[in-house]
Amino acid sequence: MTGRRPLRRSAAGAIVAILAALVLVADQSVKQLTIAHLPSQETVPVLGEFLQLFYIRNSGAAFSIGAGMTWIFTIALVVVAGVIVWKTIGVRSRLWAVVLGGLLGGVLGNLTDRLLRDPGFAVGHVVDMISMPWMIPAVFNVADVFIVTGMISVALLVVTGLRLDGTRERDHAQPDDAGGAEDDAAPGSESAASGA
Repeated sequence: MTGRRPLRRSAAGAIVAILAALVLVADQSVKQLTIAHLPSQETVPVLGEFLQLFYIRNSGAAFSIGAGMTWIFTIALVVVAGVIVWKTIGVRSRLWAVVLGGLLGGVLGNLTDRLLRDPGFAVGHVVDMISMPWMIPAVFNVADVFIVTGMISVALLVVTGLRLDGTRERDHAQPDDAGGAEDDAAPGSESAASGA
């Protein structure tokens, strides 16, 4: 078992909500600064080739995939946000609360663009501005960073066996294994006793 006590559901929910709000505000603030101060589709070097700013509006997903089906991505974001909120109900792990909060904030950041930006409701184009051409040939935003890192973190938490309630898979497996060991030992003991 872990040394720390599990969170109360209200505390876990508060962590998720606060982090989601912080990520959403950060994402939308950077997007507003981008719209106000960056030229459209012109490279602005920040750290040479390592980090650049490049303001574009993306109607599709990563790499502009599905540019003509913006409404599908809006529906997908709504569904993902709903699933995260639903999963939050059972969260009592601090790590899960932090990961889900960041992930939810990223999803809400891009969903806000889809719902409120031009060209219209549910078909808005996402504002992207971060470019790292040495790593990936795509332009992304703050919300995307939290979505990607959130999904990687979810995968790691699942692989390491940390459950939403703060327990680990091995904690639930031990009683069964111990019981199985006792069951396996019992016939041997009986046969040993009968042979004595």
